[in-house]
Amino acid sequence: MRRNRAGSAAQSRRHTMSVLFVTGTGTEIGKTVTTAAIAAAALAQGRSVAVLKPAQTGVTAHESGDAAEVERLAGPVTTAELARFPDPLAPATAALRAGLPPVLPHEIAEAAAKLDASHDLVLVEGAGGLLVRFDADGHTLADAARLAGAPVLVVAQAGLGTLNATALTALALRSYGLDSPGVVVGSWPADPDLASRCNLADLPDAAGAPLLGLIPEGSGGLPPQAFRAAAPDWLAPVLGGSGAFRIPS
Repeated sequence: MRRNRAGSAAQSRRHTMSVLFVTGTGTEIGKTVTTAAIAAAALAQGRSVAVLKPAQTGVTAHESGDAAEVERLAGPVTTAELARFPDPLAPATAALRAGLPPVLPHEIAEAAAKLDASHDLVLVEGAGGLLVRFDADGHTLADAARLAGAPVLVVAQAGLGTLNATALTALALRSYGLDSPGVVVGSWPADPDLASRCNLADLPDAAGAPLLGLIPEGSGGLPPQAFRAAAPDWLAPVLGGSGAFRIPS
């Protein structure tokens, strides 16, 4: 674990959302780049940031994981992982195949609380979607967020099919009694098709929460300095955005 600006959180608690879980409506939809954008925006405001990846799958011990990618793009954040499993599978299955103990919800909540004590913002990035199983008993990221008493940001796709997936995720959040500040499109195309353009108006209804960000397609390939400079403009102010964020008409 790497620590950044130790103790600064005790001197600066200007915000109300100190722990934020980040989930998606599926896998490979931009959760890590969205997490990095939120981290970069917070760092630009002078806030200390920690990024917790409870279960990193599909990465060996000597490879860079999602938390390291957030640090590369966003800048000096504290990074933490609770477990790493080599197979690119759901955490419960990956842990079983590796012969390793699974990550439990209370461990995630406790790790987030420990980081929260010394940072202005803690971002907890899940694996896959909200209800992906973390252990054989069927516990999920939703269970951890409920124990942590933290809101859950939803990262969604832009195009056809995203409304149903977003509505199902929102329904699951409500069933767990979890709040969500909104939804972010994790990869907004440079040339959006009709479905993507229409979804901008329809996603808030599907999510039951506002559209809070559009992360441009390919943003993860930007040089880190360019990423950090641009990231605040991709997000609404509630996520630390600059105020320049606009939903295309």
